[in-house]
This record gives sequence, structure tokens and C-alpha cells, in this order.
Amino acid sequence: MAADQLPVLDDIDARPGSTASLLRTIVGLYLRRLDGWISAADLVSLAGDLGIPSALARTGITRLKQKGLLLAERDGTAGYRLSPAALPMLEAGDRRIFRMRTMTDADTWCLVSFSIPESERSVRHQLRKRLQWIGAGVVSPALWICPGHLQDEVERILNDLGARQWVTLFPAGAPTTAVPVVEAAAKWWDLDALRREHLAFQESLSTLPTAPFAAYVQLVDTWRVLPYVDPGLPPSMLPDDWPGARSFDEYARLSSALAEPAWAHVRGVTGGID
Repeated sequence: MAADQLPVLDDIDARPGSTASLLRTIVGLYLRRLDGWISAADLVSLAGDLGIPSALARTGITRLKQKGLLLAERDGTAGYRLSPAALPMLEAGDRRIFRMRTMTDADTWCLVSFSIPESERSVRHQLRKRLQWIGAGVVSPALWICPGHLQDEVERILNDLGARQWVTLFPAGAPTTAVPVVEAAAKWWDLDALRREHLAFQESLSTLPTAPFAAYVQLVDTWRVLPYVDPGLPPSMLPDDWPGARSFDEYARLSSALAEPAWAHVRGVTGGID
């Protein structure tokens, strides 16, 4: 596979609000709507609307190129084209970010059982890391659980890592546990950490900028990690005071209000059309 066709991984390690994360969010939101290309000057200008100085923006853009998200390309002027290899990652992100799915008790699960030889421990490490990124829980070190609708995503991870030969997937119904299922879920997922993520997101809404473009990008940038790390567990597996529903509702409300005014601003800067 050519270097520019290697799969591009979502940079969810980047801290929300950082230059790298905000630029990644701009690219994910708008480059496809701009026919895949943006001038360097316009991208730096949009970064400036988020309070990012030009020098930091250019450094951040270089990082996106190194990660395979952008390709330098002139179209009458210096600019950047979205890498074709990034499209599957962005499309998968769209499904998470804009169509957050919450499970019901009737939904199926996917169990991920693996036995990876010690000689391939780096693959084992990457598999665990990427299963965690998609919100899978840890039943035991070599048995993970995730919502059944994520099985195709697990398959893609296994293919990316060349790990399919060591992994067995089991579609499953609701787990039967020796303790109340809400207690089991608290062992399989770090619900305390997820709670903190939701509360931090809700707190961040009070500091959104007034300008629609900056507010929308900051909203999506702060939100976009949550639909990955939160699997959307059914209510029966969550404490009664779980804050997830409020996060989902607030995100949907603000996104609906801000998305089109933000796009109008991008069109004004770039001259782009929908």
C-alpha cells in the first residue's frame, strides 16, 4: 500500500482546545464541503478566528501533514488537500459525532477475545489502545466487550493491525452477572472517568465564544472525544444520576443552532459553496 494510502488514525490524544485538536476539527468539519481543498492563507485565517496565532497555526498544519491528514497542493496558490486515506476515519467520526447512539437493553453486544503471542506484544498493545478508543470495556485482560453496532469497527481495527488471526468475535445478548449489572459495568468501564468527561463538557458550554464559527468549532472539538470513549450504555447499566443524557441534549441543541451560521462564516472566508 502506498504511503499516502495508509489508514489515518483519529488524533483523539490531542487535548481538546489545543492548536492540533482545533485544526483537526476545522479540517474534519469543512474540507469535504470545500471540495477537499483549502488555501493555506484561508486555513490560517480560520485558525486566527479561533485565537490561534499564525505561527502556531502553521506549525499545527505541519503536524496534520505529518499525520497524513493533509497533502500540500497548489491550486493557483499554496494550499492543502484532504488526503484520500483520511476519508474512512472522517466518515467513521461523522457517525460517532453527529449520530451518537445510545443502547437499549434489547441491543446486542460484541465480545472480543484474543490470544496474541508475546512476539507480537506491540500489536496487543495497539489493539487494547484502539479498543479503548472506541469505548470497549474490559471484562478481563483478553476479553473485551463493546456495543454490537461497533463490530464492523472492531473488524477494521483488526485488519489495520493485521491481528485478525488471533482474535475471535462473539455476537452476544445481555450479559448475566453474579452482581447487579450496574456494578459489573462499573468494573468493565471507568464510569468515574466518563462522568468527569461529561461534567467537564457541560462546564465548557458556559465559556463558548459569542461568534458562531468559533463557538461551533469549540463545541465540536470539546465534544468529539466523548462519543468515542462513551459507548452509550443502556440505562440499566448506569447509575440513576448519569450525566450523559444532558450532554447529548445540550450538544444537539447548540449544534443545531450554530452549524449553519458557522458554515456561512467559512464560505465568506474561503468563497466556498455548498
